[in-house]
Amino acid sequence: MSNQTISLTDALHQYLLDASLRESDVLKALREETATLSTANMQIAPEQGQFMALLVHLCGARNIIEVGVYTGYSSLAMALALPENGRLLACDVSEEYTNIAQRYWSEAGVSSKIDLHLAPAIETLQTLRKDGAAGRFDMAFIDADKAGYDAYYEHCLALLRQGGLIAVDNVLWGGSVIDPDKQDEDTLAIRAFNQKLLTDQRVDISLVPIGDGLTLARKR
Repeated sequence: MSNQTISLTDALHQYLLDASLRESDVLKALREETATLSTANMQIAPEQGQFMALLVHLCGARNIIEVGVYTGYSSLAMALALPENGRLLACDVSEEYTNIAQRYWSEAGVSSKIDLHLAPAIETLQTLRKDGAAGRFDMAFIDADKAGYDAYYEHCLALLRQGGLIAVDNVLWGGSVIDPDKQDEDTLAIRAFNQKLLTDQRVDISLVPIGDGLTLARKR
């Protein structure tokens, strides 16, 4: 028993992967290609992808919003967990990175489940709300520019059904959230966002120490 979350050494983290990771060949190939990019630190950890796929199953999700696609690992993990009639609306602004994503979505046979919107996510979310989509989504994943987290969260919360789930990435921000010397815009935005959720009575929350920190917020 332990009254504090265990720290993971490199060896223990490897054991975690060896003992639990069920990564498909296509997910592994995408992760390995992404690892060759200079921006590879934007890639979520494989164990987080598997955790998010489990959340899709647990939520019985059929309609998902993703804010921030990058090369598509999280999109792919969630789309593979969706039922055949499930849909994932993916928001990003990078044609370069999402071209990689689309290759792997196609290879995995889930392209028909994913609707990619290449536009500022805030515009896509605003349009969804104007078009009457409030309450129609089961789950949302936010992993984009940190200064936009609060706005993305508010729009996603409105678009989610009661009992729907929002997952928000990078909420520990490499430990910068507790470093008083870190006063850059991204760190300040994440601190403010975390503090907001702590007292947001519209949701039930849990900050899970997986990857770079993942907050789960269930809409009441």
